[in-house]
Amino acid sequence: MARKRGSISATTFRRGINFWPPFLFAGIRVLAVSDDYRSAKVRLRLRWFNRNWVGTHFGGSIFAMTDPFWMLLVMQNLGREYVVWDAAATIDFVSPGRGDVFAEFVLSEDRIAEIRELTAEGKKALVWFDTEVLAADGTVVARLRKQVYVRQKRREA
Repeated sequence: MARKRGSISATTFRRGINFWPPFLFAGIRVLAVSDDYRSAKVRLRLRWFNRNWVGTHFGGSIFAMTDPFWMLLVMQNLGREYVVWDAAATIDFVSPGRGDVFAEFVLSEDRIAEIRELTAEGKKALVWFDTEVLAADGTVVARLRKQVYVRQKRREA
């Protein structure tokens, strides 16, 4: 799939976001972003500076590792003709994160088509996405729900 006009390569994006201060200083690393911006994989390492009082992952860091990805994947796949914003989020902490934790995001073609259909004729859509944050052994550490606002940009007369 060819990149959309004005977008950067997934490799350049991944390298750049890994130096973004909220990620860099929290121990968050983007491991992969697919060339078509349909998937991403993120890791949060447990370090002395991102532990909470009881020695497990700080909840804010777990949330931060998941924060921008649904919006960015949707934005890249819909293109400049759409307004895309984060609207809401919830997170449930299921078990303590005592080591590296991971999150994967996969945006299907069906989901993109659904969003295009929901936003036809200038309608807005509030779309929910679910993500699990997993320990290396597959244990669920947290479950996140993210709501993304999407609307076609208004055409000027």
